[in-house]
Amino acid sequence: MSGDDSARTALARRLRELRDSHWPDLRVTQAQLREAFGVSVPLISSWESATTAKIPPLHRLEKYAAFFATRRSLAGGVARVPSLSELTSDELDEHKKLLAELTRLRQAALRHQVAAEGGGAGGTGDALLAGPWHFPEGEPITIICSQVPEEERARIPFAVPTQGDYIELYKYSDLDSLFELWGHLRAANPHSQVTLRATEDLRSDDLTTHVALLGGVDYNEVTASTLARMSDLPVRQVPDWDGERGPYFEVGEGGDTRRHHPVTVRNGDSVRLLEDVAFFYRGVNPDNHERTLTICNGMYARGVYGAVRALTDARFRDRNATYLRDRFGDAQSYSILMRVRIEGRAVVTPDWTQESYRLHEWPDAREA
Repeated sequence: MSGDDSARTALARRLRELRDSHWPDLRVTQAQLREAFGVSVPLISSWESATTAKIPPLHRLEKYAAFFATRRSLAGGVARVPSLSELTSDELDEHKKLLAELTRLRQAALRHQVAAEGGGAGGTGDALLAGPWHFPEGEPITIICSQVPEEERARIPFAVPTQGDYIELYKYSDLDSLFELWGHLRAANPHSQVTLRATEDLRSDDLTTHVALLGGVDYNEVTASTLARMSDLPVRQVPDWDGERGPYFEVGEGGDTRRHHPVTVRNGDSVRLLEDVAFFYRGVNPDNHERTLTICNGMYARGVYGAVRALTDARFRDRNATYLRDRFGDAQSYSILMRVRIEGRAVVTPDWTQESYRLHEWPDAREA
């Protein structure tokens, strides 16, 4: 079997192997998996097919990992997927190991599929389907964006609701970042609902989806309150606009505190931004542990845009996504504080594989 064929069929073979021989004295039938997963037998058969394999979504593989983590999935003659809270510590270890293996095989199968369809290594489909902005099929996503204060909004043409040419998007302060991320999320998750919210429009259900927060602590109240709850995170954003050197990100570790300021040049009353400081965070959603929380913020809007572009820019998103996988592995939460260079009006996408762009990473290599 060639390497390409092996990558194409490895996940299907492994799923069949789990059912046939994961427990040497107990064979699981497709009908039992149908009962446990709530899907049809033909669909399960398509996931196991070596000739016409259909790649299951990630949330189905999560069910496989939980099911085969314990024989109690078949206790009492009833097939079911146990919740993670039911698993013992040893069973949780088995679940984690199985899920990591199946996720890796799925990513390899997706890469082969994209190459076979003409995308090539590192092609568009590969990055979209295997990158951090791809979520399990059908799971809702909410972008919560920074909001322009009302007094400033009143000075923007067409931003007042009573005007005939009112444009609602003008209330968002990070439009470049929002436009970029919205398009990428829709392309990477075509079967998921992607909702846009300003803090004034938030509903309780929005906070329990996969949440992406855009913007810093001064304009995005949700970013501020979320970061305030993360007591173990060593990074803090300080909007000290009236300070001698202006706003900054502060990193405190081991009794040492470091400040990272944007680089600006003043010319009279105007300020030219040469380099911003931006922050990317991915972790478990504190309001729903089965969903994720992502934060892209910066001291200025240009930094927010750079943090977003790191994983949406077609030239850099795949290598930056690979860097995240290699650097942080299975860590549930991680972050990168980065430089974002500005050349004229253009934001230069940060390349996380280059040390010069990375100001701080958490957890450090010994903890990750």
